[in-house]
Amino acid sequence: MDNLIPTINRLQEVFLTVGAEVIQLPQIVVVGSQSSGKSSVLESLVGRDFLPRGSGIVTRRPLVLQLVNVAPLQERLKIENGVKAEEWGTFLHCKNQIFTDFAEIRREIEAETERSSGDNKGISPEPIYLKIFSPKVLNLTLVDLPGITKVPVGDQPEDIESQVQEMILSFSSNPNSLILAVSPANSDLATSDALKLAREVDPDGRRTLLVVSKLDLMDAGTDALEVLLGRVIPVRLGIIGVVNRSQHDINTQKSLEDSMRDEQAFLQRHYPSLASRAGSRYLAKTLSRLLMHHIRDCLPDLKTRVTVLSAQYQARLNSYGQPVEDQSATLLQIVTKFASDYCNTIEGTARHIQTTELCGGARMCYIFHETFGRTLQSIDPLGGLTELDILTAIRNATGPRPALFVPEVSFELLVKRQIKRLEEPSLRCVELVHEELQRIIQHCSSFSTQELLRFPKLHDSIVEVVTGLLRKRLPITNEMVHNLVAIELAYINTKHPDFTDAAQVSASVNSQQAEALDGGKRWKNEKVAEEKGPAAGFSSPSRGQAINLLDTAVPVSRKLSAKEQRDCEVIQRLIKCYFLIVRKSIQDSVPKTVMHFLVNFVKEHLQSELVGQLYKQPLLQELLIESQDTAQQRTEVAQMLEALKKANNIISEIRETHLW
Repeated sequence: MDNLIPTINRLQEVFLTVGAEVIQLPQIVVVGSQSSGKSSVLESLVGRDFLPRGSGIVTRRPLVLQLVNVAPLQERLKIENGVKAEEWGTFLHCKNQIFTDFAEIRREIEAETERSSGDNKGISPEPIYLKIFSPKVLNLTLVDLPGITKVPVGDQPEDIESQVQEMILSFSSNPNSLILAVSPANSDLATSDALKLAREVDPDGRRTLLVVSKLDLMDAGTDALEVLLGRVIPVRLGIIGVVNRSQHDINTQKSLEDSMRDEQAFLQRHYPSLASRAGSRYLAKTLSRLLMHHIRDCLPDLKTRVTVLSAQYQARLNSYGQPVEDQSATLLQIVTKFASDYCNTIEGTARHIQTTELCGGARMCYIFHETFGRTLQSIDPLGGLTELDILTAIRNATGPRPALFVPEVSFELLVKRQIKRLEEPSLRCVELVHEELQRIIQHCSSFSTQELLRFPKLHDSIVEVVTGLLRKRLPITNEMVHNLVAIELAYINTKHPDFTDAAQVSASVNSQQAEALDGGKRWKNEKVAEEKGPAAGFSSPSRGQAINLLDTAVPVSRKLSAKEQRDCEVIQRLIKCYFLIVRKSIQDSVPKTVMHFLVNFVKEHLQSELVGQLYKQPLLQELLIESQDTAQQRTEVAQMLEALKKANNIISEIRETHLW
């Protein structure tokens, strides 16, 4: 059991060397108002006069005080040649320096306080670490904090009260700490700032011990018996009364031994029933006992916390990688891994699969079959073609001679115009796939290849090479897609197996019109009307309208004749039939073209392109320069991991028998 407090002190030193507070270690935090006697209580525990004293705010930085019980000097000299002093102290900021004069320790505390807080009442949250070795002390770890103050003085900021409270809470809110609340006996306990702060962080009172100081300064005729017995405000861990040295005792350099004798005499005289459960000596024993039990309770959680943190920091260290020794091998390894991750993302076999959006090959599949496919399906085969446009094309194709049949040239002219509309969405499809291939670069950099984050120049160079390769393949793919449409435009295959024969279409249209004209009567009437029409002289195709040479050949407002309607419908059916054949072909061939000329080419040539452009001896040194952040973080994580390993070893040294 006695080994527990030194073990915690060793753990504290281990973590202080790396400047981190990842583990909250058990300790005793001294809390109280300004000039309530906190420093005097600490000195009585040590048995030596070593803390700065005076009126106003004296403690202006947290002081972490580790008391270590050692054998008397005579016994130690028999065993080892250690420090040749009965009592001594060491500071963490003064490595390897031993202070045997306690007045010198006080001066060093004052000097170190002024170094960080100035010499005019300023405060600082940075702790001073002091370790005192003595055969007269019990093993304890205490934190002396600045007193709770209300009004700023000297160089203190306007928010001095909140700053001090935040500093106190930062130490006392640690669930593994015991709170030693110091409150003077000559003030009402109900107004105690120390108890109020302790209640905030420890509402159940499981780790709060109350010390009532300055018992000898109470008004004549009053005593603190009710308070010490817990009848005013009960405190679970107990209430202990002490008598502090007065300023006169300090000025006359009254020894602490004499002060303790006088304290016992005062307690025997005024509080005989409580004399055995009050005073500085009883306080020291109680604190040591409470701290040991508290450490015993905290130790299992402490072990678990150290183990978990070790695993976390080991994983972080692995993610930062090892310092580069063989540059060539490192570069090849990173380039190969990036190329592999890039291809795996396209194939859908990457280790990091996104769940928030489509990525890589899945996105390309969506572009081909959803985006591109739906866009082509939405194109109307006859979009932008009116009946008058078709009729104009028919008449333009026949020249000066009236046509007996629908001219084939007009069909080709119109169907090419419609096929041309497939080119723009096809090129847009290529562009979308190209953009996705660019996005995969960032995806691989962020999720797959942690090594790339270590070497920013190598990362930028890889991005540049891949972007260059994609940029080089884009015009080639675009040209091929353009050629696909050009191929369809170059030869209109009216003998295509899926294309409906023109004669069949014409016959079908004729039969439909014959049925619609009620046995052909309307057809004869129109024929007679057509024969009578030319007798009126030169006229435009619109009946009863005088010729106007400035008009277009087919006025917009004219009603089409049955023959013209029949010819338009034949052409429309043929265009629609042939357009659907071409659209089906383009919808199938464009994704294949994009895959062959862009995606598969990049997959096959990516690694060779990266190696060819980056694996050059003059570039190796420059490309494999680590970012400063990564190098610094690796060092910090390695130090923390080493500290956690030491902490684990220290905790493991505690035998299970020591815990109970």
